[in-house]
Amino acid sequence: MTTAAHVLSIALDETSDPPLRPLPADVAGLLGDVGAPPRLVAHLRAVHDVAAVLVDWAGDRCPGLPLDREAVLFGAATHDVGKVVHPAELSGPGALHEPAGRELLLSRGVHPELARFAACHAAWAAGAAVEDLLVSLADKVWKNKRVPELEDLVVAELSRVSGRPAWEEFMALDEFLTEVGEGADRRLAWQAGHAVHG
Repeated sequence: MTTAAHVLSIALDETSDPPLRPLPADVAGLLGDVGAPPRLVAHLRAVHDVAAVLVDWAGDRCPGLPLDREAVLFGAATHDVGKVVHPAELSGPGALHEPAGRELLLSRGVHPELARFAACHAAWAAGAAVEDLLVSLADKVWKNKRVPELEDLVVAELSRVSGRPAWEEFMALDEFLTEVGEGADRRLAWQAGHAVHG
């Protein structure tokens, strides 16, 4: 199987353990074109799946939340694409992939509003767009990593829009993220079953 065909298989084929949504076809094609390593594609698919669940939950919880669902899903599906340029960061720490990912996406004709997720998924601050917060949150909770500062920003946005007290939004988010975290071991095992390099 060619590298591109293998990437498409990881990105799009049905999975059962865990069941994961396929990546968008345009993202799968882009990952094949840039020679994304199998483990990176698996990671992006796992984060994309969690982002879809998270966006659906947020929309149901707070229908008035101004939220671009497709932007979140694209951001989750491409947030680490810069690791194609900096492959050492596939298995080790580093932030060089963040600006590199944004530049790679821009060079492929991706709109700057969507390419930004590659550069900003590891940093968040008060005032960040809710889409940025949700991509960052999905990138943490897929492996059951909890980041109180990030979750507090999401809670504040939910409370601001819903009018409910922050503690109530916190309790709801905490319960939801706990449920999502229960699938982390299966997602991690699935990702680990794919080679770090092509």
